[in-house]
Amino acid sequence: MADIIIVGGGHNGLVTAFYLAKAGLKPLVLERRPQTGGGAITEEFAPGFRCSTLAHTAGPIRADVARSMQLEKHGLKMVQPDVRLFAPAPDGRALLLYADSQRSAKSIAQFSQHDAERYEDYHRSLGKIGGVLARLLAMTPPNIDHPSRGDMWDLLKTGKAVRDLGKKDMYRLIRWGPMAVADLVAEFFETELLRAAVAARGIFGTFLGPWSAGSSTVLLMRAASDATPAGSSAFALGGMGALTAAMSSSAQAAGAEIRTDAEVAQIRVRDGAATGVVLGSGEEIAAKAVISNADPRRTLLQLVDPVNLTPDFVVKLQHYRSLGTVAKVNLALGGLPKFTALEKSGGNGAALSGRIHIGPEIDYLERAFDESKYGQFSRQPYLEAMIPSLSDPSLAPAGKHVMSVYMQFAPYKLRGADWSSQRDALGNTVVQTLAQYAPDLPNLVEGGQIITPQDLEDTYGFTGGHIFHGEIALDQMFTMRPLLDWARYRTPIQNLYLCGSGTHPGDGLTGGSGANAAREILHDLKR
Repeated sequence: MADIIIVGGGHNGLVTAFYLAKAGLKPLVLERRPQTGGGAITEEFAPGFRCSTLAHTAGPIRADVARSMQLEKHGLKMVQPDVRLFAPAPDGRALLLYADSQRSAKSIAQFSQHDAERYEDYHRSLGKIGGVLARLLAMTPPNIDHPSRGDMWDLLKTGKAVRDLGKKDMYRLIRWGPMAVADLVAEFFETELLRAAVAARGIFGTFLGPWSAGSSTVLLMRAASDATPAGSSAFALGGMGALTAAMSSSAQAAGAEIRTDAEVAQIRVRDGAATGVVLGSGEEIAAKAVISNADPRRTLLQLVDPVNLTPDFVVKLQHYRSLGTVAKVNLALGGLPKFTALEKSGGNGAALSGRIHIGPEIDYLERAFDESKYGQFSRQPYLEAMIPSLSDPSLAPAGKHVMSVYMQFAPYKLRGADWSSQRDALGNTVVQTLAQYAPDLPNLVEGGQIITPQDLEDTYGFTGGHIFHGEIALDQMFTMRPLLDWARYRTPIQNLYLCGSGTHPGDGLTGGSGANAAREILHDLKR
């Protein structure tokens, strides 16, 4: 019998395994694919070309998690390019945003002196508000009906931090939360390209457009991890698989066991409690507790027989929204593409080392979202791209490059078609959209990989193709993630827990869900 079984070796599962092993337990991580990593993996997708197959940047990883796991000691080397974001304008100008707000302001000034002056205030406010929200992200959501003393104490400390913001930023926090992110950025900036570039953080990976209510909350939540208006562009040398390889090494060094090619077909339940798992091979493994790093719907509606849950709970979980809107295209390039907006400055290399934003105005982003609402993928999509081989030449043959591209919006359910018939059309749309800003790119493409929302489900295990294990929206955050009354990493089945991105805080590669879950599980086991 195992102490604890963790279903899935994604980054949150590995973080949970580490903390449990560090506390003296013997967790067994079961990963169905040949390598651990979940959405943070590096694979060869064309001869000689390797890339972060799915996620191409870190959240960033929560500082306390990285410190506890000693990830650098286990071989991790992170790169944070000087340029956080490059956004080309249709008129041939280039907007560059840096970690340094003053350098960003100089770039913004070519578009608007007013915006350059307002950028510092926006950056400062994000930093102060993000610092308060970081407390919420590290908390276990309180028990709504019967809050404990610890719950009340955490909320009181957070309330004090809100008061300490001062009147101006406190009002901003209260007012901004339910707003559309388009309205938030319009309060500061007049330049459409700048508005779109900073507002995109509020819609990335979600079924939200910039005019959707509550999209500002998503932006503010992400500012809690990185207050830079442009967001993080940090990635691992060797691709993001190097991050989860370091996490695997750290967890094993702490005492965890990891098995790959071990697909869990069923979580066994007896008398209302989880008792172990059954693998696809038929092997049965008993355990004192089971923790699932899979998404909530896959865990509780597929791996668990729903007969073990109340009808009311099943219905609520069936309405938990987890249909994805993101596709991924990885390109093998014979050389570095030349973006028209950078040709005059001759800065193609340095400027392209961070994230590349394609989406020149707020209404462009909204129109891209509109198509997905009616079951079509966008023909003029919002793109977020990276060329990691600029900073890490090991990913491609000498003189060549890899390009990693997120494409929005691509709905999981297509109207009148399926993804097998639309795969090539999606890839062509991405290339042609990039060609509007880098005309030579189509001639540089030597190979590629197209990952549709259907592939995200079938190959990588994201139910509905949702990269965050469920929609990030006001009604699926904090005490309501994944469901009201079940936001504390526990499930209605005794000894069965959740630790993946379908739990609070549940956004990107931060390790927050795994660390928070481990704290609650250890509390239960000690009790």
